[in-house]
This record gives sequence, structure tokens and C-alpha cells, in this order.
Amino acid sequence: MIMVTRINKVERFYINEELIEFIEETPDTVISMESGKKVVVMENAGTVIDRIIQEKRKLYRYWDEKE
Repeated sequence: MIMVTRINKVERFYINEELIEFIEETPDTVISMESGKKVVVMENAGTVIDRIIQEKRKLYRYWDEKE
């Protein structure tokens, strides 16, 4: 799960990166989930993608150590 901040800059929450369908910058960053829900966040698309990559690296590193 990755942390994002709602556009109001107050509420931080975590979303499951596996359920993200796509990310738009319109100019606000809008994360569209597979469920159809849309979330407008303060972070730009590049930052969200970087967080997804970091999370995936942690996951794969964990599984590599287990083998």
C-alpha cells in the first residue's frame, strides 16, 4: 500500500497500488481505481509511480530473501 495526500493537504491515507487502473494529471492528479472510484491527490503522477515502484521493490526483495 502507498501513502497519498488528499488535495486538501490534510488527510493522508493509504491505497492499494494493485487496484490502481490509471493515473491522470488534469492538472490535479486523479487516481482511478479498478472499482471506478476516483481519488484526487496532492502528489504528482511521477511521485505516485515512484512510491509504487518502491513498494514493489520491497515486496520482491522480501520474496528473494525467502527463497
